Amino acid sequence: MSRKSSTQFGVLGLVAIGFLVGYLVASSDQPMVSEAIAAADDDLNQEPEVSPTKARPSRETYYPNTEDLAPDEMRVVACGTGMPTTRAFQAAACFLVELGNGDKFLFDCGSGAAERISSLQIPYNYLNKVFIGHLHTDHFGSLHDLFIGGALMGRNVPLQVWGPSGPTEELGTAYALDHMRKMLAWDIACRVGNVDPRGYRLEVEEFDYKGENAVIYEENGVTIRSFPAIHGIDGSVSFSLEWNGLKFVFGSDTYPNKWFVDYAQDADLVIHECFIAVPDLVAKMRFTPESALQVGTQVHTAPEAFGKVMSQVKPRMAVAYHFFKDFDTAAAVHDRIRKTYDGPLSLAEDFMVWNVTKDEIKTRMAVTEEHTWAPPLASPAQAPRADDKQRYAKMKGIPIESLEFSDFTKSGYLDVDDVLRPIYEEASEAVGKKFAYPGDK
Repeated sequence: MSRKSSTQFGVLGLVAIGFLVGYLVASSDQPMVSEAIAAADDDLNQEPEVSPTKARPSRETYYPNTEDLAPDEMRVVACGTGMPTTRAFQAAACFLVELGNGDKFLFDCGSGAAERISSLQIPYNYLNKVFIGHLHTDHFGSLHDLFIGGALMGRNVPLQVWGPSGPTEELGTAYALDHMRKMLAWDIACRVGNVDPRGYRLEVEEFDYKGENAVIYEENGVTIRSFPAIHGIDGSVSFSLEWNGLKFVFGSDTYPNKWFVDYAQDADLVIHECFIAVPDLVAKMRFTPESALQVGTQVHTAPEAFGKVMSQVKPRMAVAYHFFKDFDTAAAVHDRIRKTYDGPLSLAEDFMVWNVTKDEIKTRMAVTEEHTWAPPLASPAQAPRADDKQRYAKMKGIPIESLEFSDFTKSGYLDVDDVLRPIYEEASEAVGKKFAYPGDK
């Protein structure tokens, strides 16, 4: 830098500093500024001493399984916040609600959400209650992953699912999940006799989608209600959860409607869809203007309409989700919401976390591990029993031979007994129990 440019830089710096000092002096008689400075000074004086070796008592980031959940606290984790098409950064709709009484509930389980759930490393026995708002795959497309994968990773209780009826039997939750089980028939049959069988049970509770603020779950001090939503065709619902004086509302997908405004009143945390702005549907999704207008304003809730809904609900925290949150799209969503709503707002993304108490709502991001294995077991695993296949064949009314390899398939075996036997001997020695090699039977 030349001496001339250095001098100019120094002069400009002095002018800027002088302007800042002058502003502070001129503003010192303004109560808001002086109070803010005093409050900041008080906070600094009250800051606890920082140890070079001990953990800090409060963190701006949530590390799963490192913090207790207080008896009067609710924690909500976004496990999917994206659009109907998934991507690595955002899975489709899924929110986990954890309560201080130990209960946990999943609301929607859209495509890609199972990976987010796994990253939290919560025992799968605690993740066995799922509430589905409607039957688009971006709202239940990961349910089969949670069902099968959860059982493989330690869930040994049934997976329970609540979902709405449809305008016809074929368009309801019970029909959809019965056929999901049929789709998984081969998957489940070939696991029989090899793993703990108890987690491969699915219990479905279908309720009337027309129910207005109808109680669909009531246990352990928790009440979950459903009310109609407007999305796609008949058969979409939204949910509210009430516990310990706290209220959580999840819209799933819906066009703005009177039921939501009525039944979301007095809620602490309200999650409602907020679709990407119409211009970005054209630019990013390659929609025609006609499709962008129809999907972005009539099928889904536009940001401006989201804001209007929240201005009527007035939650302690409004959460907008169902858009791809990027550096060049989030601002448009935010600014359009602010045309109609000026209250507390979160623009959701995956692994955003809200800790809710009667005193405050704390919003953070979770830091998770991607290279996860199965989490700890909530109850002991059960070894497969010798008669598991016979019992399963009888229950399904199928011949036992269908669960065994045919002579044709057996003819393809390669003889590797010499390398497999030592594995059984090693296991027997390590566990102190004799494991018979199958070839010796």
